[in-house]
Amino acid sequence: MELLSHPQSTYTGPRPGSPEQIQAIIAELRRLYPDAKCTLNFSNPLELLIATQLSAQCTDERVNIVTADLFKKYRSVEDYATVSQEELEQDIRSTGFYRNKAKNIRAASQRIITNYDGEVPRTMEDLLTLPGVARKTANVVLGNAFGIVEGFVVDTHIGRLARRFGWTTNEDPVKVEQDLMKLIPQQDWLDLSHLMIYHGRAVCLARKPLCEKCTLAKLCPSAFLVTN
Repeated sequence: MELLSHPQSTYTGPRPGSPEQIQAIIAELRRLYPDAKCTLNFSNPLELLIATQLSAQCTDERVNIVTADLFKKYRSVEDYATVSQEELEQDIRSTGFYRNKAKNIRAASQRIITNYDGEVPRTMEDLLTLPGVARKTANVVLGNAFGIVEGFVVDTHIGRLARRFGWTTNEDPVKVEQDLMKLIPQQDWLDLSHLMIYHGRAVCLARKPLCEKCTLAKLCPSAFLVTN
């Protein structure tokens, strides 16, 4: 992201990262996206874990197309643990990076059986021991499958919006998460992650954000300043 000075767009809103700015942004995002939620389809924690692993470098829409058949074929953690690498690769091929994803899904499923009695673990510490699971995936599973909020989901949309809102200057997702956890009240972490993803997809696009259409422009220090 490149920022250019623009004499007609000097930011005059609340201080970036202040409670006033944050609460105003949250309120407007809730107005814009009252039904915001996790857009991955799942019916149990295992399905959400698999879907989130598949979503790396892939759209949720594509993942949902793939899992519509995948979740009919694979009903249990044992199914993923025992399928051959080659067969699972073919079943998830269109999500990209399918070899590594298949390897991690099989290994994670085997670990769930060996170490967690076949149940997806319910703590950050335990989830992070599963192959292919970093904090983003763990936060998605904890928050959306178990209603446990230990951290803030940070994907590419959330990282981008957090930087544009002036909430962080970091690029590393773990550091972005730490910054957001310091600024945002914990009761808003899960809800706000969904809202930011919706806004990132609809308005605050990576290459050319639609600032002229954005009702958050008066609250955003980067409004009208982002160029390619």
